[in-house]
Amino acid sequence: MPEPRIALVTGAAGGIGAACAQALAEAGWNLALADARESFGVAAAARAQGRRALPLALDVTSKASVEAMVAATLAEYGRVDALVNVAGVVGFGSAAEMPEAEWDRVIAINLKGSFLCCQAVIAPMRAQGGGRIVNIGSIIGKNGGNARPWIDRGEQQRSSSIAYGVSKAGVHAMTSFLAKELAADNIAVNAVAPGPIASAMTTAFPEALRALIPAGRMGRAAEVARVVAFLASPETSFVTGEIIDVNGGMWMD
Repeated sequence: MPEPRIALVTGAAGGIGAACAQALAEAGWNLALADARESFGVAAAARAQGRRALPLALDVTSKASVEAMVAATLAEYGRVDALVNVAGVVGFGSAAEMPEAEWDRVIAINLKGSFLCCQAVIAPMRAQGGGRIVNIGSIIGKNGGNARPWIDRGEQQRSSSIAYGVSKAGVHAMTSFLAKELAADNIAVNAVAPGPIASAMTTAFPEALRALIPAGRMGRAAEVARVVAFLASPETSFVTGEIIDVNGGMWMD
């Protein structure tokens, strides 16, 4: 019987991260679960399914912290078969009123952090003969934002900001660049771009925008996680450079 594969999940204490950990545990993966918050509850849930799970502290804006996370995963398991790059924050408000510090915060966590995590697994994945990287993008990185300020300026105040959109568009571009650079190393790099997902981060999502989702509801973290688990699987070796939408029909390309 083959050894369980190893997935490193960042942002594992959040809604989508925890759902990804659960989906991967159900599929037989052992896990390293990294977050700025404690992820012991997520690790305990994975262990209850018979999987090994290693909770790790992580500051994605720190190269030293990211490298320590990967080193701890390798020390525990000897390999990293998949990086699931979920760690991120959301930002709200208008471009006109955005403080410089808020721009820097969102870009540092969502874009720089995602890159540092990807960069840190390249060498071990090359050394072991391949792997998978799955990044989390967003519909906001494609559609210019959900808000319609020409109808209601208040929607912009309660919707994802330009900093968030730029950070996620950067994740999409990073995914494409890495997919080309790493294809010859048998490292497939893809992204999942969720639409509005019901979570603690979307409680203020405007009702008028919710009504525009063709599926008639907000998404669930588990629905994103199932696509992530598919992209992480060994069966997807010929799928790379894709940005897969999970948004209930809110954006189609």
